[in-house]
Parts: sequence; structure tokens; C-alpha cells
Amino acid sequence: MEEPVVLLAHGDGGRLTHQLIEELFLSHLGNPILASLTDAAVVEAVGGGRLALTTDSFVVTPLFFRGGDIGKLAVSGTVNDLAVSGARPLYLTVGFILEEGLPLAALERVVASLAATARQAGVTVVAGDTKVVGRGQADGLFINTTGLGVIPPDRDLGYHRIRPGDAVVISGYVGDHGLAVLAERKELGILEAPESDCAPLAGIILPLLEEFPGIRLLRDPTRGGVATTLKEIAVAAKVDVWLEEEVIPVRPQCRALAEMLGLDPLYLANEGKFLAVVEADQASALVEAVRTHPLGEAAAVIGRVQAGEGRVLLRTAYGGTRRLEMLAGAPLPRIC
Repeated sequence: MEEPVVLLAHGDGGRLTHQLIEELFLSHLGNPILASLTDAAVVEAVGGGRLALTTDSFVVTPLFFRGGDIGKLAVSGTVNDLAVSGARPLYLTVGFILEEGLPLAALERVVASLAATARQAGVTVVAGDTKVVGRGQADGLFINTTGLGVIPPDRDLGYHRIRPGDAVVISGYVGDHGLAVLAERKELGILEAPESDCAPLAGIILPLLEEFPGIRLLRDPTRGGVATTLKEIAVAAKVDVWLEEEVIPVRPQCRALAEMLGLDPLYLANEGKFLAVVEADQASALVEAVRTHPLGEAAAVIGRVQAGEGRVLLRTAYGGTRRLEMLAGAPLPRIC
């Protein structure tokens, strides 16, 4: 690996994160299931059927932000990993790491939010764990969640299904979560904070999978944003993805704030959006269906898949072409 110590960038979901996973974790822990590097592991259940299993840790700072908090984020992030894998989320486990001195009122607010989001997502918290560490050792509160879901026998999503000619659909505005968390960090002096898109997506995704069999793959573009997620897809499927900048939905407020801060919305985290690769002849109908849901009002076809070698290329509003790579560096650490 390039760096001899752990950097914040090792946790941003970009190039160094992938390097850490591939050169350290997979070299010791690798197996065919883990090596697929999908949002959730799909395993055969004893007696038949398939289960989806995923785990995630949440260290966002601050704990509360416009549109969400660490409790809502923990449930949404885990449920969404199951949903984009084609699974119906069923159960969660929750582990809390609490720092001495955390106000109990703050903890109760987080737990209440976590419980409400679990009810909204239709999942049950079935096990948990609590550890308390000394002051200065956990920045208030960290949460780990593990989610379990079930995949219908006839559902097949994955990189292997992607074909040249497929369309790329985004379910709504990009970059809201990353900027919401950044704006909440008072030292930046940002007065008009956008609202995070943090939300569980199983309620919108599962009916779409029934209605649109042409959906090839789903991913939620969290850390590293839309650009990094599409680069992962392009590399894994050995295709090129061509994006049209002018049709990618970005709220004017977020675009202005990102430009002021020198950030690219395509690399900002989302916690309530999904990307779909879908057969071209079903793309328009899929977008219309997504737009009928409150979480998908700005859905759009943003690009196409072409034969290629793993590139993501953006046709800019000025008529040029820009090559997108994985996020390199950590412009927004601790956003999930």
C-alpha cells in the first residue's frame, strides 16, 4: 500500500478505501462471497433460498443534522444495502459504543429516531450490544448495525447482467447528505444548510423490482458519491458508462454551495438515493414510476452503458468530455 499509516482518506469510500480492502482485508480474509464487494453478501440458506447479510458502522459528526441523525442514518444505511441487493430487509442488530459524558437525553433521542426509522423500514431490531469507553475515545457515540434480509428465488441482480445499451437511472437529487453534514459543522459558518436525503429505500425499491424485470443492478451511492459508485460498476462489469452532466439532478442550493466550497456534487455522499442500471426500453417507465414516490421526485436517466474497459465519462454542459475516477482524498470525512 502507498501509505504506511491509516489516513482519513482510507475511510472515504474512494481509491485508498479500495486499496485498503483489496491489499489488506481481502488478502487475509478473502473468499468468493467477500470478494464480490457488493453492498450485501448473498448466501445460501440452509434448506433453500438465499439470504442477504450486511454490516456497517456509523461515526458521523455531528450526531444531529438537518434531515437526520446517527440513529436514522444507521438504520437507513443498512436497510438500503439490503434493498439494493434485491432483499427484503427483516432484522437488524445494533451495537452502541458510548463515550463517557454523553448526555443521556442525546442517547435517548438517537435511540428513538433509530426505532422510528426501523418501524418505517419494516425491520425488527433483534439483538444489540453496548460498550462505554473513556472521555475522548469515541467522540460521543458510534453505532454498528448488521442487517439480514431474504431474496426471492427468481431475483438476479449483479454486474454480470449489465449489457452495452443499458440506461443508468438516478432516483433523485445528488449530494444532499454530504453537504447537509458539512453545513452543520458550525465552524464553516454556512447559514442555509441543505437537508440530508437520509431515508430507508426498501419501500420504493422492492415494488420496482417486481414491476421492472429489466433492472440489472442497483447500488446506493453513499461514500464517494455517484462518480465513485459508477466507476466501481464500470470496472466490475468491464463496460464504459457515459453520463450527461446537464440531466444529472442537483438542487440549485447544493450546486451553489458546492461551487463555493470547491466540491463536486458527483463525489458527495447520498443516504437516500439509488442508482439503477436497467434495460434501455424500460428506463423511461422506471423513471416515471420512481417519480411517483416522495423519495424519487427528481429521478432521471443520466447516462448509458457502452462497450468498453471500465471508464466513466461525463459529457459536460459545455460540450467537452471529462473522465471520472474514484474519489481520491477525503474532502468530507465522518459523513456517515
